[in-house]
Amino acid sequence: MNATDKKILRHMQRDATLSVADLAELADISKSACWRRIQKLEQQGVIRNRVTLLDPTAVDLSLTVFIAIKTNQHNQSWVRQFTKVTQSIPGVLEVHRMGGDVDYLIKAVVKDMPDYDALYQELIKADLFDVSASFVMEALKQTTELPL
Repeated sequence: MNATDKKILRHMQRDATLSVADLAELADISKSACWRRIQKLEQQGVIRNRVTLLDPTAVDLSLTVFIAIKTNQHNQSWVRQFTKVTQSIPGVLEVHRMGGDVDYLIKAVVKDMPDYDALYQELIKADLFDVSASFVMEALKQTTELPL
C-alpha cells in the first residue's frame, strides 16, 4: 500500500459516499486508476465494508454500555456458547477477548436501563462468572477512522 492508496482510504473513511471521480481528484489520479486501486484494496481485504453510520440517539438507542466479563471457564466449548449468545443479541456492537483483569469487553447500545436489563438477561445465558457494566455519560471522541 503506497501513499496514494492511503490518501484514497483516508477520504473514503471520512465519506464513503464520495464518487470514484471525487476520490480520483482528491488523490490526483485518473478515475480508472482510482477504481483499480479501490478494487485491489477490496480484494486484499483492506476495505472490509462500506457502511452508513447512524446516530444512536436518533434511532432511540441513547445508552451506550461497556460490559466487562470475567469467566472461570477458559475452554473452547464455553467460548463457542459465549460467542453464540453475544452474536444473537442485536444491541451488542463489539466483543473483545482481553488480556489483564477482564476476560472479555463488550460494547453495546440500548434504549434505556430496562432495555439494558433485557440485554443482561440474555447475556447471562452464557454462564458468566462476573459481569460489570459502565454506562457512557458523554462521548468525548468517537471515530471509525484509522490513522493512516
